[in-house]
Amino acid sequence: MEKPLRMLKVLVCAGLVAASFGCASAQSHESTGEFIDNSVITAKVKTAIFNEPSLKTLQINVKTYKDKVQLSGFVDSAQSASKAADVARGVSGVASVQNDLLVK
Repeated sequence: MEKPLRMLKVLVCAGLVAASFGCASAQSHESTGEFIDNSVITAKVKTAIFNEPSLKTLQINVKTYKDKVQLSGFVDSAQSASKAADVARGVSGVASVQNDLLVK
C-alpha cells in the first residue's frame, strides 16, 4: 500500500512543478501579472478615448501587450486617428502606441 501512495506523491509534485512553469513569462507569452496589468491599461485607454469629446466613436479597438498599445478600427479623419494615439500615449503605464486606425 505504501508504493501507490509514494507514486501518487511523486505525480502530484511533478504536476505542481509543471503547472508552475506555465506561469513563467517568456518572450511570446505574458505572465498572469502582466496580463492583468495590460488589461488595466487597455481599460484605461478605452475610457480615455471614450471620454474624449472629439472621438465619439465606438469603432476604435484597443489591445495591449507588454505595455504596448495597439489601436485599430475606423475613424472619420486623420486628425481623429492622431488624437486617439495622443490620448492613448497620455495614459499612465503605456510604453508605446501602434496606431493602425484607418480613415473611412
